[in-house]
Amino acid sequence: MSVERLDKEETIDLRKKHIGPSCKIFFSHDPIKIVQAKGQYMYDERGQRYLDCINNVAHVGHCHPDVVKAGAQQMELLNTNSRFLHDNLVLYAQRLQATLPEKLSVCYFVNSGSEANDLALRLARQYTGHRDIITLENAYHGHVSSLIDISPYKFHQLSDAEQNPFVHVAPSPDVYRGKYRASHPDPATAYADEVKDIIDKVQKKGGKIAAFIAESLQSCGGQVIPPVGYFQQVAEHVHKAGGVFIADEVQVGFGRVGTNFWAFQLQGEDFVPDIVTMGKPIGNGHPMSCVVTTKEVAEGFMSSGMDYFNTFGGNPVSCAIGLAVLDVIVKEDLQGNALRVGRYLCNLLQKQKEKHALVGDVRGCGLFVGVELVRDRLKLTPATAEAQEVIYKLKEDHILLSADGPHRNVLKFKPPMCFTTEDADLVVEKIHIILTELEEALGLKLPNKVNAENESSKRKYSSSLLRGSRDIPQQAKHLKT
Repeated sequence: MSVERLDKEETIDLRKKHIGPSCKIFFSHDPIKIVQAKGQYMYDERGQRYLDCINNVAHVGHCHPDVVKAGAQQMELLNTNSRFLHDNLVLYAQRLQATLPEKLSVCYFVNSGSEANDLALRLARQYTGHRDIITLENAYHGHVSSLIDISPYKFHQLSDAEQNPFVHVAPSPDVYRGKYRASHPDPATAYADEVKDIIDKVQKKGGKIAAFIAESLQSCGGQVIPPVGYFQQVAEHVHKAGGVFIADEVQVGFGRVGTNFWAFQLQGEDFVPDIVTMGKPIGNGHPMSCVVTTKEVAEGFMSSGMDYFNTFGGNPVSCAIGLAVLDVIVKEDLQGNALRVGRYLCNLLQKQKEKHALVGDVRGCGLFVGVELVRDRLKLTPATAEAQEVIYKLKEDHILLSADGPHRNVLKFKPPMCFTTEDADLVVEKIHIILTELEEALGLKLPNKVNAENESSKRKYSSSLLRGSRDIPQQAKHLKT
């Protein structure tokens, strides 16, 4: 790490980060070109291996042989558009539905998470006859125009863009940095009441709520875990307003949270969304996705008289791959692995919080974990530059991690589900070394360590005074003689 002393100067730009008033850290932005991958590892053009801690697309591991084989075998037999009947489509729909609550029984197959969320908005608006959408702060739901409108993570970057008048933004249910924190007696109700207030304001202006949409766990928003009971209360308010609840599982579904197959199930068995969208891990890197909803919503969508057709959605190869992914999750107990390794990883990271002043919060479920770095644990000052330094130094150590959240200060763990305890040991030990170097350069210490050092200094000072006081009479006696 290259450190240059500054005279109380602090600047942040893309190439150099000045972290704090007393030092300057230079960052390496050298790109790497990945040409091959297997399991939880990726390889560059020189054959250098990197541990992948961020790729929730290669869900069951990069280039898993069972998934590759299923796709290749089906491609040798038949691949065509979804106008033609094929058993794979029905078999996959049945297998997927079996992982979900019973009322979620109608599948629409598409090709990406963005397509899935765009279709979910169409379903909601057609079924309800309403137009207004409630989304969350820092949310990201996709790259098409309809989804940029409901993704503050994106549209807040456009300084001259006007927010769509039919889109309303509720506070992110973040109990660490948000409006209502862990110390609040009932943050779930408090955050849900914010949604109710939005509904009331919309209705007073003559608007009508079509849907509330949220990632079951916010990913780009900073690995935010909503308090239990939040979704139930939001759904109650939205349903009373004639709207539906859309759970976006594109980032977090398919067993990643460990205890459950779907992240929305973390809220409890009494919560079932009206529409669920899924993508990324569904095909282990193959472009496929799905929207699952109730018969009532599907029938309402059909009532428009406009047939829905998707050329590649649910094609035989995609469904064969989707079936193989589900098979591997079960065969290799990857949901159980996510639970075990995720708990192990969180425990390791919690220990780092006890060692490092920069670690403000550790949160997560299964192999979906966030570490929020702060310069001050009381003020929660985001340690943005420090988070960037961590990920760049990790890359130099051949470990791939990313930072996200509204302040880009949350280290994001969402690795392939074959991630091991040995992998966790490696990356956390490297993080420990990097944070130690950073804190030494910045002069940061934990409050208890500072207090302990102060107490030690006081004891040494008092001891020296005491020794000095015992010497005074002897000196005085010597002077008198």
